[in-house]
Amino acid sequence: MEGSHCNHDCHITNANKSVCQTLSEMDWERGIWNAAFSGDKDRITELINKSRNITETVNVPDNAGYTALHYAARNGHLDICKLLLGYGAILDVQTKSGKATPLHKAVATGKLSTVKFLIESGAKTDLIDDDGKTILHKAVEYKREDLVNMLLETHPNLQNVKDKKGLLPLDYKTSQ
Repeated sequence: MEGSHCNHDCHITNANKSVCQTLSEMDWERGIWNAAFSGDKDRITELINKSRNITETVNVPDNAGYTALHYAARNGHLDICKLLLGYGAILDVQTKSGKATPLHKAVATGKLSTVKFLIESGAKTDLIDDDGKTILHKAVEYKREDLVNMLLETHPNLQNVKDKKGLLPLDYKTSQ
């Protein structure tokens, strides 16, 4: 896995852009990210077993800055989240662009059991993304009522956090 996380140096000419994209796509498809995205536990285990550095393998970001845990959380693959955390995945890792955590991704896609698991595992609920949004902002914005209710009950302090536009999470409910 080392050295194969989409850092292909293809910026020589415009003709190479499609080659670089293809190499990056192949890298993603063969890597741990696609396996986590797809919920392919066997493939993840295979990649980890072949790895010289397990912690690096489970935490290496793709070109977009997403780790395997981001993809697993976003798609609600609870068993994959558990597996990755067991191998040392960083729980609160933020993407390079957008500063989204795996918890932000699970909330945005409405994966209640994954959200509960990540929080129970120690995910920080007060981290904000580049727009200053907490997970409660995301839950309201994406109309995830079950998550909104759960977060208001378990983390009421989140309702007082303003994003970069000066909006509270529940302000998104009235603006929709």
